[in-house]
Amino acid sequence: MTGFDRDATGLKIGIFLFVMFFLLGTGIWVGLALMGVAYMGMIGFTSRNPGSSMAITVWTSSSSWTLTSLPLFIWMGEILFRTRLSEDMFKGLAPWLRGLPGGLLHTNVVGCTVFAAVSGSSAATLTTVGKMSIPELRRRGYPEFMIIGTLAGAATLGLMIPPSLTLIVYGVTVKESITALFMAGVLPGLVLAAMFMLYIAGWSIARPDQRPAAEPRLGFVGALKNSVLLIPVILLIVTVIGSMYIGIATATEAAAFGVVGALVLAAVQRSLTWESFSQSLLGATRTSAMIALILMGASFLTLSMGFTGVPRTLAAWIGGMELSPIALIAALTVFYIIIGMFLDGISAVVLTMAIIDPMVRGAGIDMIWFGIFVVVVVEMAQITPPVGFNLFVLQGMTKHDMGYIARTALPMFLIMVVMVGVLVMFPQLATWLPEAMKQAPN
Repeated sequence: MTGFDRDATGLKIGIFLFVMFFLLGTGIWVGLALMGVAYMGMIGFTSRNPGSSMAITVWTSSSSWTLTSLPLFIWMGEILFRTRLSEDMFKGLAPWLRGLPGGLLHTNVVGCTVFAAVSGSSAATLTTVGKMSIPELRRRGYPEFMIIGTLAGAATLGLMIPPSLTLIVYGVTVKESITALFMAGVLPGLVLAAMFMLYIAGWSIARPDQRPAAEPRLGFVGALKNSVLLIPVILLIVTVIGSMYIGIATATEAAAFGVVGALVLAAVQRSLTWESFSQSLLGATRTSAMIALILMGASFLTLSMGFTGVPRTLAAWIGGMELSPIALIAALTVFYIIIGMFLDGISAVVLTMAIIDPMVRGAGIDMIWFGIFVVVVVEMAQITPPVGFNLFVLQGMTKHDMGYIARTALPMFLIMVVMVGVLVMFPQLATWLPEAMKQAPN
């Protein structure tokens, strides 16, 4: 890339950042701010009609059948939140997690890990688990910054633990086996969840003054009795996951099973009233509308960024450096973090992989391993401003300032950076299961 190209790309990035921060600083809705940035980019750097492009992009992104599962999963979370099921889940988990350093903060990580295997979506994982965990953890006196930060980071597991929409798009783009990619994401996802839990334990040991009062001791028999309260939630999870993995339901149909199952369980427990039903429906509508507007803005911004050529120019610049495999991975880590500040994960993969793919293959890097690497760095982008999607969702749920939420998520971001290093040092984490699957007899 020539000096002129670098200067032009830097100017475009600077203008995007300035307009983004200006609009967000005025207090305008996030989705509208994203659309405004994209509109300015289309006017300033392309000859296309921004109005017609925005209309087509917004309609296409909001009418996708794949996204139908998102409001259904959100509604399921609202039902669990507004009935006794979420409280019962915490009562069932408390006796087993209370002895761990950090106590019930681990429910954020455990809950997100489990639900990630249901939704495949970071946003759905965040909203569902957040609706259940935030009120309960606040009521028990856990520090707000730990509640928000651990939830923001743990919810990114929805991108790695199968089924993952990002892995599906990556597999289609680079023509690799989706099943192999799903298998490759299992161990790294569990390792990352364990690293999050180690962070919580470390905080608890280092800051004993911030720990809330310990949960009351129940003994082994009492813990078993309380574990019975987990059965309805476990049945619901097994129904949703099982219907997808045995092939009788798509993600959207499984989400519908989840809503029906949550309603049935709440009715059996006699915690479902007309008021809780209507409030859960309205709450799901409000949250879904908020996320849909953000998705619309992000889709238009993706289109605008694509037309300006910024992602492709940066990728071509890195490719021209002829770096070693380790240096290439380090450069791509920085590259995807920067790109992730403006694009969602799927868009980042689609816009850059055409150039990155031959570069990575030429360096002799395993494409299954690279897919997991891409997901980890894309997870980072979910909690990095100015367009960290999880940060926006949490802001809508908690009403906290964006800067505060980003600061609480910083330790989780650093853990993901460490995870990249772990993947580089131990590539077998991502490659062992797919290779074992290939060698297994049919």
